[in-house]
Amino acid sequence: MVNQHYATFHIAGFTYWDGLEVFDELKVGLELALEAEPTNGHDPNAVKILFKGTMLGYIPREENEEISKFLQLGYSELFSAKISRINPDAHTEKQICVTVKINRKTEA
Repeated sequence: MVNQHYATFHIAGFTYWDGLEVFDELKVGLELALEAEPTNGHDPNAVKILFKGTMLGYIPREENEEISKFLQLGYSELFSAKISRINPDAHTEKQICVTVKINRKTEA
């Protein structure tokens, strides 16, 4: 069974976080963690994107509302996020592209 595509986007705020510190470790297909940040003063629907605990940035505001709701309700296993494209020559905010999929429910 294939998981359902949900969204593809560039990491928002990559310039301002720690992505450059781990850039050489990032590869296409690498699994990333998503974590809701409802206390974010700029966006209550903010969703952090992390690699091995290192903050890479956020899901863009126009893509985060539904994902944030599910994560805040404890459905952290519902989504999977992977790097789908890396372009080291692009502007920093456009270097890493992430694809989020909705994971199919596994049979018990």
